[in-house]
Amino acid sequence: MRVSAKSDYALRALIEMAASNDGRPVSAEELGRRQEIPHGFLQAILADLRKAGVVVSQRGQSGGWRLAREASAVSVADVIRAVDGPLVSVYGLRPESVQYNDSAEVLQHVWIAARRSLRDVFEQVSIAQLATAELPDAVTSRTADEDAWQPH
Repeated sequence: MRVSAKSDYALRALIEMAASNDGRPVSAEELGRRQEIPHGFLQAILADLRKAGVVVSQRGQSGGWRLAREASAVSVADVIRAVDGPLVSVYGLRPESVQYNDSAEVLQHVWIAARRSLRDVFEQVSIAQLATAELPDAVTSRTADEDAWQPH
């Protein structure tokens, strides 16, 4: 899987929102400055997150962006789906919708297994956990193996 800049920037902006525990809105300019995210790109990402019900905007002098629900109720998977669509797609289709001939049909099982593996991580990690750097054991155990850090 390739993590897009949109997903990375969206997660970083949400971590900033969650880390400001006072619950007050944070301006897009401030989010972009803190995480070095281009303003125009961030505005488009925030619009996608608003459409998905992840964030809300508040107008006015003390306006900005804040989470629409508790940070613990927003998973990494929710964010990726909001800005990039399904976790795994094949030619723009969900893996269960792809049609193969008999000899290649086994590929569908590989794509579905890959999606399941991504879900096992992305659906377990919340924005709150990212903001506090307290990842679930099921995730940290996957990074404890030296081989996990090696490019292949």
